[in-house]
Amino acid sequence: MDNRRERLHAHLAEHGQEHLLAFWDELSADQRARLVEQIDGVDLVALKALARSTTAAEDWAELARRAHSPPAFRLNDHAPRIAQEQAADRGQQALAAGHVGVILVAGGQGTRLGFEHPKGMFSIGPVSGDTLFKILLEKIAARARVARMRIPLYLMTSPATHEETLAELAANEYFGLSHDDVRVFCQGTMPAVEQDSGRLLLADKHELALSPDGHGGMLAALERTGCLADMRARGLRQLFYCQVDNPLVSMCDPEFLGYHLLTNSELSTQVVAKRTSRDKVGNVVSIDGKLRIIEYSDLNPLDDAIVERRAADGTPIFWAGNTAIHVFELALLERAAQGGTALPFHIARKAVPHVDPAGRKVEPSGPNAVKFEKFIFDLLPEALGSIVVEVDDSQTFAPVKNAPGEARDTPESVQRQMIDLHAGWLRAAGCEVAAEVAVEISPRFAQNAEEVAAQIRPGLTVTQPRYFC
Repeated sequence: MDNRRERLHAHLAEHGQEHLLAFWDELSADQRARLVEQIDGVDLVALKALARSTTAAEDWAELARRAHSPPAFRLNDHAPRIAQEQAADRGQQALAAGHVGVILVAGGQGTRLGFEHPKGMFSIGPVSGDTLFKILLEKIAARARVARMRIPLYLMTSPATHEETLAELAANEYFGLSHDDVRVFCQGTMPAVEQDSGRLLLADKHELALSPDGHGGMLAALERTGCLADMRARGLRQLFYCQVDNPLVSMCDPEFLGYHLLTNSELSTQVVAKRTSRDKVGNVVSIDGKLRIIEYSDLNPLDDAIVERRAADGTPIFWAGNTAIHVFELALLERAAQGGTALPFHIARKAVPHVDPAGRKVEPSGPNAVKFEKFIFDLLPEALGSIVVEVDDSQTFAPVKNAPGEARDTPESVQRQMIDLHAGWLRAAGCEVAAEVAVEISPRFAQNAEEVAAQIRPGLTVTQPRYFC
């Protein structure tokens, strides 16, 4: 006799979730085992409390009124308290000492791009057709080569991307990195609940409707998979963090690392100057002396009188757009993961496919469920020190997010940024690049204009599409 059903039914009935066993008699042994495992992995008490809190939210209007411009290292600062050269030298020292690793967040699929695979496998190279994974991992390898020191990579996947990512990396020999220096770990999941009743949804008769728990789930995943212990064993101190959709990221940028180190920051953030107050990017601000991020979705509904506020010097309060590029002190990650720092769950109402009580698949046309996820930037107030560093978005920030036809952040607009940047590097080295000619520079060839100048003879003329590798 299978006692699992009786045990589960009693447990689920306490929380009004016994409907999850409605199709038990139709399931195979493997399907029953899968359902049991998923149900046992859900903290129903905590989930019930979360579901009850769906109507509670931060008072964003009040927080926005209290917000100030974040203290920052700005571009074109004529009297910086730390010189760029000093910062770059300090960052190079940390790299050469083997103190720096990389966390690459790659849990998303390219669904919005019409690409049903891990987004890291999306082809973005304007001439080469190289994938995001290839470009970013070759950037790590190039930085390690210059530093003459290994730079380990911790790559976070989701259940939807994990196996395919592992296969892609193995098939391409880790794009120039040593297998021993790559740790792939999978983030956790959270179940979706019906927004009106709080009942868990079934994606199929034997599966809960689960979704990744957000990039803030990284903390628990690093601890659970032994990655934090591996970082400590390797002698790492700083972790450079970025997301897989940005091929222009300056990987382990020495100047950024140097500002982080010279200010004794525990969590540093690269930002770009927003074009308008309503740009669809998170806003880095200072509230009560602590850095925080207010998402554009929380800021944009507010009145212009709040959103358009300016500081005494005329600078917009909400000028700093979050790039999702950070440097973390390992000590902060360890303290947060092992000391029980509870990042808050953010609530999103989404259209979640599910099976109805009759077992029929339902594709809702509008939001029917609540999803829960954590954001890693909620660590900002927990950091003992944090700084903001402004970068030029034309050179370092080009996330591939939207399908062709959108205003920006499309494959076409990102490729245009890559071409313009690399053509600028070539021209600075004394080359002639014909207008509208696509050029692309592999990280294996050069990472910046200075490295291009060391490789290219002045007077070179480029009149046809060319890939420098």
